[in-house]
Amino acid sequence: MRMIGSKGVLEKEEDFDSPVHGDLLDFILARVPLIDLASASRVSKSWGRAVSSSLSHFNKLKPWLLIHTQCSRSLTQKTAHAYDPRSHTWIQIVITPPSSSTANKRLSTLRSSNSNLLYDFSSTGLSFSEDPLHLTWPRVAPPQAWRVDPIVALVGSHIVVAGGGGLGFEDDPLSVEVYDMKTSHWSTCQSMPDILKHSAASTWLSVAANRSKMYVTEKASGITYSFSPENKSWSGPYDLRPDPTAFFTAVGFAGDDLILAGVMGRAQNVKTLRLWKIKPETMEFDQIGEIPCELLEKLKGETSELSSISLLTAKNFAYMYNNSDPVEIIMCEIGDGECKWGSVKNLVVNDEGRIGERMVMSCGMVEIGHLHRAMGPANRKFLVKSDA
Repeated sequence: MRMIGSKGVLEKEEDFDSPVHGDLLDFILARVPLIDLASASRVSKSWGRAVSSSLSHFNKLKPWLLIHTQCSRSLTQKTAHAYDPRSHTWIQIVITPPSSSTANKRLSTLRSSNSNLLYDFSSTGLSFSEDPLHLTWPRVAPPQAWRVDPIVALVGSHIVVAGGGGLGFEDDPLSVEVYDMKTSHWSTCQSMPDILKHSAASTWLSVAANRSKMYVTEKASGITYSFSPENKSWSGPYDLRPDPTAFFTAVGFAGDDLILAGVMGRAQNVKTLRLWKIKPETMEFDQIGEIPCELLEKLKGETSELSSISLLTAKNFAYMYNNSDPVEIIMCEIGDGECKWGSVKNLVVNDEGRIGERMVMSCGMVEIGHLHRAMGPANRKFLVKSDA
């Protein structure tokens, strides 16, 4: 039998057999939130095997949506909520404020240019986090040019910082700098293409990145370029507007495929929203889904207008929300030849006490190992279930 001491430390362990076995146990575990499975997997070796079996064969893991907020009056006050679509559960992440003054500085302005990378930077340094629960925040020297609204992406072992109305480099708004994490060195690269001169900021550009390239799409036109940190150069342009009625486009990576979301019509009269899968090697399109009418109305929100959306992608999942009215978050699970659509109300926006806070979203694959680390004493992170 497994004996646990007063401090929760394992003192003696023998394999523990559950009175429920096989498919029945898998069926039960398939309905248990991942945060509880993380604890159950540590009960014994047999429970660990049962949890692993259930996640492998029944209700498999799906990318989580994370919503990070900062108090508008005190940016060092941070909260986070996560949504697990596998169990339709919201999780509150309790964040312990850093004690050092240096760490506090890094929390001053939380930002994101694409699905899973969070960052902030100042004249003293650049902090970033790519792990799904954002438990680690490496900090490096700042880029040479100060930028107001840049695009920032992690491409392999390189951090790319581009555009953003840079002050420096003779006020070149298209300047690009790359930080090589292997050499701990910043280098200046080929500037962004001239055609992006009036849109070289995260406000106007959608960004997707994989291990080798960063893709930058002008949201209004669909004009797209790719950037290789290894070659320090740009390629393109590519026309990522497969439907001429699309007035807004956004990109993201779902697995190895580039996903394009296109909003059709115009802001005051949106016709539909479609998703395409694009092979990066050939840039060929394949439409994979179209939003159901009832979900389109939820996406529009109370204003019934839709001038822009944000697209977050990971593995085979996409989250979308209306930037001006993010009350409802649309979900799409991308399968072989079909898409499964759904939606969830934004827990943060619907909490009246948080409406005035700065909100940044990210998504990523959260596994049991991440939760074990998050709940471990060394990390001082605790996750608590909150009401949906």
